Amino acid sequence: MRRHLARAVLAAASITATALAVSAQDIKVGFNGDVSASPSALSGQAGVIGIQAAIDDINAAGGLLGRKVVLVVRDDLSQPPKSIQNMSDLIDNEKVAAVFGPTNSGNALAWKHIANQKQVPVLGMIGSATDITKAAPGVPNYMFRVSMVDRSQVAGLMAYVKAGGAGKKVGYMAETTGYGQGGLKDIQEIGALHGIKPEAVEAFAVGDTDMTSQLNKMKAAGVDTLVIWGQGTPLGHILRSMEKINYFPTYLTSWAADNKSFFDAAGPQLAEKPLFMRTITDSRTPKQQQLYDRVSAKLPTPSAFGFLAHGYDSMMLLGAAIKQAKSTEGPKVKAALEALEGKHEGFMKTYEKPFSAENREGLGAADYKWTRWKDGKLVIAEDGVISSLKLSDFKM
Repeated sequence: MRRHLARAVLAAASITATALAVSAQDIKVGFNGDVSASPSALSGQAGVIGIQAAIDDINAAGGLLGRKVVLVVRDDLSQPPKSIQNMSDLIDNEKVAAVFGPTNSGNALAWKHIANQKQVPVLGMIGSATDITKAAPGVPNYMFRVSMVDRSQVAGLMAYVKAGGAGKKVGYMAETTGYGQGGLKDIQEIGALHGIKPEAVEAFAVGDTDMTSQLNKMKAAGVDTLVIWGQGTPLGHILRSMEKINYFPTYLTSWAADNKSFFDAAGPQLAEKPLFMRTITDSRTPKQQQLYDRVSAKLPTPSAFGFLAHGYDSMMLLGAAIKQAKSTEGPKVKAALEALEGKHEGFMKTYEKPFSAENREGLGAADYKWTRWKDGKLVIAEDGVISSLKLSDFKM
């Protein structure tokens, strides 16, 4: 099913490109990410649909600088070497003005140096690893993002742990991928800021289906609160493993728990246990609902709508920067993104100076919502601890 949807996404992009009769005068933008292989592929598919929806609106209004915009999609299959190859192809052969993606954080970390060296702006709208938008001292930074950021999410989760009571015994679990280990680094560092010392730290692979060994160690250590970082499918299998040993500590996790792959792996009842953060729930604003109604038939799953909105807003902000720069040249677009003028109505929020020379994150902790599954829908999570938290509690 996932591969069928991926082919549909790629075919739609190809059909659109053909219909626009791609020429040297068109402005090409690229997407480099997984739309077929990993547990996060549904997010990539939704992101592509969102970018294309924004492009359709831009072209209907006359394009950018009097030119049509065309999206070129490259599936990286969740493989860093393939993602690096795609990046070079999009920049060197397709001559794209900017790149969106990737789906998996580890791939961005593998190729972001290419974007910086070749001076091509990247707008991340799925991968959330903290280090994606960081650059080495003295290196021009062409990485921007309109999505969740792991460190901001972790700041919320660890604030929740701290506010939950001094007697809590905390354990950490993380996937062995770059995404999981980057999240674990944030968890450990922010936990230390709160004076939280874990009773145990365990790892799991993205393909693992039985985590009873790791969980039995947590149980033996008396852990009553687990902070877990990984992709959707293994997060669901952790719940199945908890069920096997009848061990259900408080479960705080990454936003990958919003993925249908998590829901399917966990099942409807167990899926309701974790608490996480995301940018959009099924309690959509009227404006978000309008976009959802427009694109819902194309979505691989309703829960992926947030990634679609990220893609739409990212393309909208890029378009505003190209207009302001009056150019598609990388350095000029980068400078425009860093000093974007006016207000820009997106589906996530109204953006006003979303980026700067120092800040690469278009969304922050104030834009996140506490979320959990309920009756198959993503709903706003509420409890006494959440209601007691203030943004100042989110230590970074």
